[in-house]
Amino acid sequence: MFKEFCDFLCHKTEKFITIEVNPPHGASIDGLIEDIRKHKLHEKVSGFSCTDNPLAKLKMSGVLSAIKIQQEFGKPVIATMSMRDKNKLSLQSTLLGANDFDLRCILALTGDPAKYSDQPEVKGVVERDSTLLLSIIYHLNNGVSYSNKLLNPAPKPIYPFAVANSYARDMKKLQKRMVKKLNYGARAIITQPVYDLEGAKELLEVFEEAKHQSIRDTAKQAQLVLGQFPIVSARTANFINDKVPGISVPKSIIDDMNLASMDGIEKEKEIGYNLSKSIFDDVMKEHGKVHLMTHNRFDLCAKLIG
Repeated sequence: MFKEFCDFLCHKTEKFITIEVNPPHGASIDGLIEDIRKHKLHEKVSGFSCTDNPLAKLKMSGVLSAIKIQQEFGKPVIATMSMRDKNKLSLQSTLLGANDFDLRCILALTGDPAKYSDQPEVKGVVERDSTLLLSIIYHLNNGVSYSNKLLNPAPKPIYPFAVANSYARDMKKLQKRMVKKLNYGARAIITQPVYDLEGAKELLEVFEEAKHQSIRDTAKQAQLVLGQFPIVSARTANFINDKVPGISVPKSIIDDMNLASMDGIEKEKEIGYNLSKSIFDDVMKEHGKVHLMTHNRFDLCAKLIG
């Protein structure tokens, strides 16, 4: 399943869509699974992803949530693992356990700082940035632990993913970070949300150059997956542009959303959806590899995909 999933991703002419699932602040993901099924998203996408306590807020385990979603729908799920909460021992232990449940696509993140947490006095681990997790996966794929001790039995192949900003004032620095992650074995890089076609084209050019600079053979087939976060309110557009590093929302979109908000919520939603649908369609036509992030708005995902 995973080899086919990654082969499908790497095929330049194939359409590839994944949807992000945010596990609940509670002890069951069944409600989200039923919502996915209600909108038949498992029939429309290549796979899913599960987040790992974004913004350091308490959620159900991303890895366990990913296993359950994967078993429910028979679709590959990319499990996010954050360096913020785990040391080398815990990371390896989780990867080996997940492997036995056939969860083998891993998105490596450094993670949002622990200071944002809703848990009192929580402390981050962060032994290193996300390249440590990529390095651990590289070792496991060679049948050894991070300390180079043989694993018996060896794990089935693990497919590592990484992330990148969608915007930087110095795109060469962004390119260097991409090269670094490709050198650590990333099979694909998922970007922060993209809000205009020109920005998407620039990212694709930067990524292609990064692939040529990488020393890894795996980089030759690596793909960039363009993030999409639909804007359905002026407040969201302004917040993302002003407060979220690595994302730039064009002024024309912000202006359109601000004007729409003056005419009521329904008008704001209508304009926001139309803008988001236009961006989604343009990116799919240009590149065809998209990762949808909607804070579990699966109705919106279904509408965008069509």
